[in-house]
Amino acid sequence: MRRDEILSEKLARLKLQLETLKLHGHQYVEFSGNNNWIAKLRDEASVFAPAPPAGSTKLKDNVAVVTPGKSSSGSGELDLIAQEVKSCELCPLAKSRTNTVFGVGDAKARLMFIGEAPGRDEDLKGEPFVGRAGALLTRMIKGMGLERGDVYIANIIKCRPPKNRNPEPVEVDNCEPYLKRQINIIKPEIICALGAVSAQTLLKTKTPISKLRGRLHQYQGAPLLPTFHPAYLLRNPSAKTEAWSDLQMIMKKLGLKIPDK
Repeated sequence: MRRDEILSEKLARLKLQLETLKLHGHQYVEFSGNNNWIAKLRDEASVFAPAPPAGSTKLKDNVAVVTPGKSSSGSGELDLIAQEVKSCELCPLAKSRTNTVFGVGDAKARLMFIGEAPGRDEDLKGEPFVGRAGALLTRMIKGMGLERGDVYIANIIKCRPPKNRNPEPVEVDNCEPYLKRQINIIKPEIICALGAVSAQTLLKTKTPISKLRGRLHQYQGAPLLPTFHPAYLLRNPSAKTEAWSDLQMIMKKLGLKIPDK
């Protein structure tokens, strides 16, 4: 590996570690050692690295600062977080999981889907929405004129809760910071929350999904539109009309062509 690549990777890891500490409630992080190594690392990186693109990270006063815009290294940053998630043991779910389920899709996706937690199929494969509900979600995405690889799909919880129960508050508290970091890297133009648990958890409300859907909310600086979970649509096909109406709102927001009936 080239020297500039090593330095860039070290800077990226430092940034992600600082973000994790902050999102887990550590507002101020002190370093008791000699801080000269940080300045040296920054200066050496500036010699080898080209001018940083929009969305890149610089160190200012020993603090990671993210400039606005999409990062060309978004995929690599997501990979680093995925490795952290893979070794995460913040809650008991780590003991019962088969695989962590981090997320899949385009690191620069304009649209991001967020479910509540992995199920059995997802736990076995390590990928979100791969069962019957996942197949329906794929068809929904295609109905929007997109491919599954054009969007980003994730869950709030990265490990399967026992018997597919709803995530507990402590599990959300431990895992949601990873999701926020995903969103900060991807910077989607709009988020679609899939299902009541996802929407209520992200919006910190107990309002029924029937009242949350059909209108835009905000989460992490992005518009968020709740809709029914694909699993619910499989059990209640009559709700597909309302779900399609929600997807059309997203398409309109993204400037996508709505197909003629």
